[in-house]
Amino acid sequence: MTDGTAAIEQHQPTRGEIRLVIGASALGTVFEWYDFFIYGTLAASGIIGRTFFPAGNEVVQTLLAWAGFAVGFGFRPLGAVLFGYLGDRLGRKYTFLVTITLMGIATAGVGLIPSAATIGWLAPMLVLLLRIAQGLALGGEYGGAAVYVAEHSPPGKAGFYTSFIQAGVVGGFILSLAVVLATKGVLSAETWTAGGWRFPFLFSVALLAVSLWMRLKLSESPVFIRMREEGERARNPLVESFTYPGNIRRMLVALFGIAAGLTVIWYTAMFTVLSFLQTTMRVEETAAQLLTGAGALMGVFWFVFFGKLSDRVGRKKPIVIGYILTLIFLFPIFWLMGAAANPELSRAARAAPVVVSGPDCRYDPFAAKQGERCGQLLDYFSKKGVAYTKHKTPAVAVSIAGDPVTDVSPAGLDAALTKAGYNLDKVRPSLGNVLLILFAILCIGALSGITYGPVAALLSELFPPAIRYSSLSIPYHLGTGYFGGFLPFISQYIVAKTGDPYSGLWYTMAVTLLALVVTVVGLNERELNRADRA
Repeated sequence: MTDGTAAIEQHQPTRGEIRLVIGASALGTVFEWYDFFIYGTLAASGIIGRTFFPAGNEVVQTLLAWAGFAVGFGFRPLGAVLFGYLGDRLGRKYTFLVTITLMGIATAGVGLIPSAATIGWLAPMLVLLLRIAQGLALGGEYGGAAVYVAEHSPPGKAGFYTSFIQAGVVGGFILSLAVVLATKGVLSAETWTAGGWRFPFLFSVALLAVSLWMRLKLSESPVFIRMREEGERARNPLVESFTYPGNIRRMLVALFGIAAGLTVIWYTAMFTVLSFLQTTMRVEETAAQLLTGAGALMGVFWFVFFGKLSDRVGRKKPIVIGYILTLIFLFPIFWLMGAAANPELSRAARAAPVVVSGPDCRYDPFAAKQGERCGQLLDYFSKKGVAYTKHKTPAVAVSIAGDPVTDVSPAGLDAALTKAGYNLDKVRPSLGNVLLILFAILCIGALSGITYGPVAALLSELFPPAIRYSSLSIPYHLGTGYFGGFLPFISQYIVAKTGDPYSGLWYTMAVTLLALVVTVVGLNERELNRADRA
């Protein structure tokens, strides 16, 4: 296998062709990730759980909805294997035409499934099947777009050009929020709840038409054309990805050092922020979505900025610095966000801590009803979003600000919390606090941008051209699918088990630390197949 960079020298795309390549690839990425994220956006608001996963318990519904979200991610590696093989054998262009078509059809299908109240267990089963189809499609999309743009990039421009692919992922999240908010703005609350929320899923048909129209105008990658003409395509890209000298080590670095780290930071910056504001800090749903969407939109430039910077300083340095900054600043950013989002709730949690005690305080977030009295109390506080600590005592008891609560019925606990200063109503932050929240979101967006912006170029340059699509896609989607896709579920579970609204961030911290060590030790930037070094 040769390095393939001669193809770029032999066929330099014109400026117009480059703009079309970047525009069509990035816009297609926006649309594809919109299709994938619309589920997560509505799962955060509780609609998916209530419609398809009714369980008689709000916490269980939320966990099941996020489990459905994770299922799609779980099948991304299989999609990476399938479409990576096709991309290395048949070409980059036509492979991601197939992926975007599959994604659009599957997304529209979710919007057509009747509720569980209508067709029973078939509803969640159909949702999961379509989430699997989405995962397969997404497993082939990112690698195709990243490789396609990188192989069109002139020397010294790959980080800048491919950064628009990275920004397109954020764009998909922003578009999902925008369509949800626009639909809610047009419809009444009753119509939205009754079925209007299905429109954002069906809207993917229009996005599919635009994406196909743009991508059909594209030509094949010059690197792939050269390999095809010279007979250098891999006979079996999947097998050769694991047998090419040194490639397994590079794939492991891409998996545990790059994909795992960037994805947990990214999902924390998007979905954890949205869920944290809506659920934990009890910010009114539309306000939380507007804040998250506005903060993400302002942070898009980080991805392009750091992608372009990586053309000058290298790919590894920004990513390592981003991991270190995340480990230092992640908790302080969320503390600032929480204090600004609901100051009364934050003050009450500090001034009047809740303590639940008993001989055996066990809490199972998956149980429809807790068996023990202590577990029932923990379930109550978890649903309210109230932080608590547990102590072991002979008898079950609750204290708030050190004062025992004599009436531990739901009404009695509500009254005790209100008296202690807990505001459990939905809130809208003041203008000053809105600015603080946006600042916090912009900061965590910077952490995501510095680790994510250079990655498409880095991964494309890390692997030989003949097996690039497969070798890039497999570790990327294993990392994003399992470390990132299960993040909302795992973090929500940790919060529910501990009673600490910030404890779910420890999952992000642990994965980021792992990624930092692997990247520092395992990533050798001199191995990158950069055209400007040819």
